[in-house]
Amino acid sequence: MGIGGSIFLIALGAILAFAVEAELGFLDLTTVGWVLMVAGVFGLALTLWFWQSRRRTVVSRTAQDEPAPAAPVESDRVVEEQYREVRGPGGPVRR
Repeated sequence: MGIGGSIFLIALGAILAFAVEAELGFLDLTTVGWVLMVAGVFGLALTLWFWQSRRRTVVSRTAQDEPAPAAPVESDRVVEEQYREVRGPGGPVRR
């Protein structure tokens, strides 16, 4: 249903439950409003729960994973690249 659909159901249910005072012989609009609000809250909770349970993958690359960089050539001479090496618990990391 999604967040937008859930908020729509909650708003529609609140309008029917609290703002509409129409009398239909076979249908109680207040009850319909409350049912829509409960369905919207349930849908919102379910959507947020699914979003929380998704796996988030973090990829970190180390110096061993990266191929050796090609040295750029500038008018027949090689330009050396400088890099900073940060040492951590997992060994040196090239940045």
